[in-house]
Amino acid sequence: MELKQLEYFIAVCRELHFTRAAEKLGIAQPSLSQQIRLLEHEIGTPLFDRVGKKTVMTEAGRALLHHSYNVFHELSQARAVISELQGLKRGTLKIGALLTVVNYLLPPTVIGFHRSYPNVELSILGLRTGDIFDGLLQNELDLGIALLPMEHDDLVSIPLHEENLALAAPVDHPFADRPHVSLDVLKETPSVLLPVTYSMRRLIDEHCRAHGFAPRPVMEMTTMESIVNMVGKGVGVTVLPKAYLDYIDNPNIRTVPIQNPSITTQIGLVYRKNKHLCAASRVFMEQLIATIKAGSFK
Repeated sequence: MELKQLEYFIAVCRELHFTRAAEKLGIAQPSLSQQIRLLEHEIGTPLFDRVGKKTVMTEAGRALLHHSYNVFHELSQARAVISELQGLKRGTLKIGALLTVVNYLLPPTVIGFHRSYPNVELSILGLRTGDIFDGLLQNELDLGIALLPMEHDDLVSIPLHEENLALAAPVDHPFADRPHVSLDVLKETPSVLLPVTYSMRRLIDEHCRAHGFAPRPVMEMTTMESIVNMVGKGVGVTVLPKAYLDYIDNPNIRTVPIQNPSITTQIGLVYRKNKHLCAASRVFMEQLIATIKAGSFK
């Protein structure tokens, strides 16, 4: 059994479609199918059932997938330990972070870390909370910065920062000059919100349901930049983290606090419980926590 075969196998498990998996891997579909057949021959049992156009994992396939993740996890652990023996003179650090914190919370820490350790390859990926969750469990990320709670037996969370959500309205909107609003405004006026698959949108929906209604946005968009752009053009209002709205300081919108009740989110650091935290991870975490405590990101 070769590591490349396990890599191919994991790709098929994720896509459950041989052609799409081959495209993601950058190889020909017949080559991928051949490698999976060789792996099945070595295992001695089918790893996938092929029913018509659908591909599903067998019980053996699900078992192998679990252990395959462990194999690549142990390899990444070995690389981290070896890298640590060389200090912070080299190495890699991959962090998945919410798009909001990428813009305003992380820059001071990222810049300071890079200046101190320029040979450490630092990757910051703007992701949704669900993608951060999957990336950590699949050993594709070293650290996550996401909305809490993020609960899993294999994950550890460290609260970092509380954020208040606020209303963003066009400058000429009737709500723009109010000292504060309640969440009921989403029942009364057109809105532009994140899709329901996003954690922040689900939080907003929960609070709206507590007020006896469900928001009905006229538009859903996947990035906060695009949402703010639509608000600035008068399409509707939105609800986003106040710190993010203050950071972008868009002249076409006004930020109005939400009260009765206020809506607060908790941002935290997340990492795998059984993952070896290399020196780069530990130093970055320490610097980020110190930056937030000092309020240096504001």
